[in-house]
Amino acid sequence: NLHDYAHDKRRTTDDYPFGGEAGMVMKCEPVFELVEKLQSERPYDEIIYTSPDGIRYDQHEANRLSTLENIIILCGHYKGIDHRIREHLITREISIGDYVLTGGELAACIIADSVVRLVPGAIGDEASALTDCFQDNLLAPPVYTRPAEFRGWRVPDVLLSGNFGEIEKWQEEQAWERTKRLRPDLLE
Repeated sequence: NLHDYAHDKRRTTDDYPFGGEAGMVMKCEPVFELVEKLQSERPYDEIIYTSPDGIRYDQHEANRLSTLENIIILCGHYKGIDHRIREHLITREISIGDYVLTGGELAACIIADSVVRLVPGAIGDEASALTDCFQDNLLAPPVYTRPAEFRGWRVPDVLLSGNFGEIEKWQEEQAWERTKRLRPDLLE
């Protein structure tokens, strides 16, 4: 808890910004003290700050983060964090989109969930995570399950054929087609 690292009577972790701007800003002292305590216990590969100013988070970044041993995710709140934290402590800033949330906690949860599912043993079928959307900048192909026909809608015959070469070819074609139609920006 960040308040445990604030040593004034009220355990203050934020204060008004210099310059008269509206809002509250997270203070340097408790953030630095907390992170330095964590760093004294183990090394960290990244100290991430969730911010609309950061790089746009995507599957490639999730893949990269999943290869790291330890990361800290610092969630901004209020107006943000004292800029000295960004300059001297944060190693990477990540944005989950071009909008502002009340705090960085949801962004941190999204990052954590997308990274953890890539860690071996986290999900039952590890191959499933490696064939998800965006692993190769394509959307996933359509998936189907039983029954083979429902209300007159049939599963594509190729998926029932047992010909894995043809199935793979169909899946790749579908992934390209869906990406071109739904998310052409991924192909740029």
